[in-house]
Amino acid sequence: MLKVTIDDISIEVPPGTTILQAARMIGQNVPPAMCYYSKLEGSGGKCRTCLVKVTKGSEKDPRPMPKLVASCRTGVMDGMEVRNETSPEVIDARKGVTEFLLINHPLDCPVCDQAGECKLQDLSYEHGLAKSRYEFKRREFEKRDIGDKIQLHMNRCILCYRCTQVADQLTPERVHGVLNRGEVSEISTYIEQAVDNDFSGNMIDVCPVGALTDKTFRFKSRVWFTKPMLAHRECTTCSGKVTLWFQGSEVLRVTTRKDKWNEAEAFICNDCRFEKKKTEDWTIDGPAHIDTHSVIAQNHLPFELPVVQKNLPDAL
Repeated sequence: MLKVTIDDISIEVPPGTTILQAARMIGQNVPPAMCYYSKLEGSGGKCRTCLVKVTKGSEKDPRPMPKLVASCRTGVMDGMEVRNETSPEVIDARKGVTEFLLINHPLDCPVCDQAGECKLQDLSYEHGLAKSRYEFKRREFEKRDIGDKIQLHMNRCILCYRCTQVADQLTPERVHGVLNRGEVSEISTYIEQAVDNDFSGNMIDVCPVGALTDKTFRFKSRVWFTKPMLAHRECTTCSGKVTLWFQGSEVLRVTTRKDKWNEAEAFICNDCRFEKKKTEDWTIDGPAHIDTHSVIAQNHLPFELPVVQKNLPDAL
């Protein structure tokens, strides 16, 4: 086991653990992550939001690392000491990374279906500037249907590559990817082919912003007006374990069950996601846990309490 100290909190972890994974094991002072996804091989190292300062490399070589490092791609060494939220240099760098991510990102929050679940919203609230210093024209793309159930808003994309990794690792044949280079890079399908396979809907769940949205849920409701409930069904394609988002007795959408790091516990098929929108299709397991940090928790309890009607005196 290797000992690592993050913001004065020590933990022992197995070899091969990254700094970000060690911070998640501690459970506090965890660097944000927009591109890293533990269920996807090769993810991480692209958004740079998880930068940390290594003040001591290891017991054998205690020299600090000369530059900030991406915690999702940097392995722990025995005796390593790391500064995250206690380092002014890290906080300042994170503000700079957030500003770069927001350079081309439009202010679509009032009309975006991802609002309330968007990690870029959280990041900009915690580290963003009140105004933009960018004076040049922003990138602009037309909205595009990349499947009969998936809408692509390329203007909102931060090029985290999660959706392409989902396609690489969950589907038999990938038909979309990142085209072009630099500022003109974009997610697109090859020769305008449609994304059509059993697990393509998982691209929506892994997208950290509102670049990929569910066309069956678009503009139906805000997430904080819905009630998430855990449910399952017998499915021959996937685990059949999902989260149902209710408004009253109507199921507005179906998503994967997510852990406290907002990552899918198990990916689900398109049949469960798009075609099973009736309560009788599912066995309800109970209310989903809602993080009190989330805006979804602000307006309601996890489940409705019955209203008791009392007989009041006529004078009242």
